[in-house]
Amino acid sequence: MSGAETGLHVEGLSVSIGRAPILRDVGFSVAPGEVRGIIGESGSGKTMSAYAVMGLLPRAARMEGRVTLGGQDIGGMSERDMCALRGQQIGMIFQEPMTALNPVMTIGAQVAETVRIHGAGSRRAAMARAAEVLERVGLPPDEVPLSRYPHELSGGQRQRVVIASAIALRPALLIADEPTTALDVTTQAQILALLARLVREDGMGLMLISHDLAVVAGMADAVTIMKEGRVVDSGPTEALFRARRHPYTQALFAASTHVPDPVPQPPEPPPLLQLRNVERSYVQRSGLFGRPTQIRAVRGVSFDLAAGESLGLVGESGCGKSTLGRAILGLDPVDGGEIRLAGAPVHAGPTMPPEQRRRMQVVFQDPFGSFNPRHRVRRILSEPYHALDDPPGPQARATAISDALSDVGLDAADADRFIHEFSGGQRQRIAIARALIIRPELILLDEPVSALDVSVRAQVLDLLADLRRRYGLSYLFISHDLNVVRAVTDRVMVMRKGEIVEAGPTGQVLDAPQHDYTRALIAASPRLDAPLREGSRG
Repeated sequence: MSGAETGLHVEGLSVSIGRAPILRDVGFSVAPGEVRGIIGESGSGKTMSAYAVMGLLPRAARMEGRVTLGGQDIGGMSERDMCALRGQQIGMIFQEPMTALNPVMTIGAQVAETVRIHGAGSRRAAMARAAEVLERVGLPPDEVPLSRYPHELSGGQRQRVVIASAIALRPALLIADEPTTALDVTTQAQILALLARLVREDGMGLMLISHDLAVVAGMADAVTIMKEGRVVDSGPTEALFRARRHPYTQALFAASTHVPDPVPQPPEPPPLLQLRNVERSYVQRSGLFGRPTQIRAVRGVSFDLAAGESLGLVGESGCGKSTLGRAILGLDPVDGGEIRLAGAPVHAGPTMPPEQRRRMQVVFQDPFGSFNPRHRVRRILSEPYHALDDPPGPQARATAISDALSDVGLDAADADRFIHEFSGGQRQRIAIARALIIRPELILLDEPVSALDVSVRAQVLDLLADLRRRYGLSYLFISHDLNVVRAVTDRVMVMRKGEIVEAGPTGQVLDAPQHDYTRALIAASPRLDAPLREGSRG
């Protein structure tokens, strides 16, 4: 069979909805056993290209061009024929596994469903195949029973279940749409290694969609870069990374390595936040009637955060980062030790003084999930005032809202819009404005840029540095992205199983790590120069 008759070939693909063009003359191919990286920012058309291949375009969409898989023209297939193709010849891994999985079905039943829908076996045979494929993706039934539900698994385990469903029938093409965005660096490395192994063992093509150049750098054989619905650069990974012919490719590389201007600190800033031997445990049950088990999430953590300082906290999912953050914010009580803010002890719950709550604010990873979609921006930004004993009057509040929006680079008129009218980067700016409006001294940033495009991420990091410089803010920056932590923090702490295993100046810790766990985190982090270090992939 000739090269034109194997793998996926997309030629002259154009998609429009009404009069709005979405894709314009897009072309690329994915050969059997090849990894094709599709890179671009939100709105570039990379996911819409995948939907065109899958036959999942909106009903109002009009498509032109040619899409073939194994020499078969699939672009004009009926929905009935595409249903037979999806899952059997084309598998797809979505970005958010908790959304892709059915919360009321066991993981075994969900993987087996793919087999049964395509008539590839009886119920018993389908469950046997589910057990086999789950073990293949690193979830052996003796450790992770088929009777588990999605909420009982970690993020990395849930993503493995989605992968198992996608490869259950050994498809010729696997499409992975941002499969590692919300995962910590070691889990991300494991998922990418798993995908690379499946491609190698099954000889299937992999279409790896991402906004992050570093994620695809280490495993893509070829890369296609998209902007505003067009392909602007394409070629073998090493050659493309070396040449960077198109200005947009150059801009993506620059944004991926962007470091905000340094923020000067006073010679001896006083401590703002102090933790001494903080302990936090919770009780976990296996099932409704299972025996309770006590989990020590935070174990004897001590550190100081100075006024005006940016301190990073890194570690894998489940290491205790977010639990510690909740304790610092007074959302959860501590079981031992002490937390002090500006010299005063932090007490969780309603006994926390309003002035202490004013001193601390938080910016979450997913701003859309932390906003009420029925409220306008004006009301969203006013929420922190509810924590004050003496909130400002209507005129002062309107002025503060206008100033907060201006501080984050938005317009005062945006106060009257709803949150769904903004892009992801704009929503994160609104989240920062909400945290800023009552002029806190400490802002806890919990993965604030992990879901953002690289250029938007660079803008938000610049914004955070500028606000810190103007208002003397202190940041506790929780992240799994070591490159971001390197760019925006003065010091960093590495957390493992509830303990701080290494701490020090950011450059010193990340360039000369002393602890084996820190070395493992750094080794697992994706590197933008991976293709150039490894040479041609042949």
